[in-house]
Amino acid sequence: MEIGVQQAVLNLSDTTFADEIKQGGVVLVDFWAEWCGPCKALTPIIEELAQEFAGRAKVAKVNVADGPEVAQQYGIRSIPYVLVFKDGEKVDELNLTLSKENLTNLIEHHLK
Repeated sequence: MEIGVQQAVLNLSDTTFADEIKQGGVVLVDFWAEWCGPCKALTPIIEELAQEFAGRAKVAKVNVADGPEVAQQYGIRSIPYVLVFKDGEKVDELNLTLSKENLTNLIEHHLK
């Protein structure tokens, strides 16, 4: 099961970000870094959300080292930071209250 969970989370970079977001639907994107303790703590929640929303919404991660241009484009100044896109457009963001409940509610809201 662990392998399936890891495969469900998309790992995006500067070169893959735009194409994946433009495919439409709801996409939750977690901006993170290897050295960030809170980011590592959020990883299991992101993986759970990817499984729970499989087929309804995409869940992706951008390591800011692999996506510095994307992070700059969206004004990411602290991590972890979550953006939500719907049909290619940024529709929401969250950075302080990154609990599973809050992230689930965020995705559900934009699926309506």
